[in-house]
Amino acid sequence: MSILSKAWNGEQVRKWLECRIDAARLDQAAADRRGYEARDDYDKAAAEEWVCRSLRMVADKDDQVAFADRLKQLLAQDEYVVTGIYDDRRFERYVRAILRKLAKMTRANEGFENTLRFQ
Repeated sequence: MSILSKAWNGEQVRKWLECRIDAARLDQAAADRRGYEARDDYDKAAAEEWVCRSLRMVADKDDQVAFADRLKQLLAQDEYVVTGIYDDRRFERYVRAILRKLAKMTRANEGFENTLRFQ
């Protein structure tokens, strides 16, 4: 049994990243309105927005290898400097989780078609 892999669709990846940035902004605004108890949700949404923004430039190249290399570079970083978050450790944990999720999606070339706000 042979498995056919889909071709890399850079346009779809860019659209997915833009949708995730918009969703993360909405989630941050909602967490801000909820106040103190939603700090964790705010950090999670901020992490997702940071990751998507960091990958947006390399996604313009339509190159799966370059996208995967950028993911590896970001995962290899020791810390991620961002202002306006509540807990640095929690933010970094979320960034790494999102980067691992994207690495799996990139390897399998699946999941970028899901542009719904809640995933």
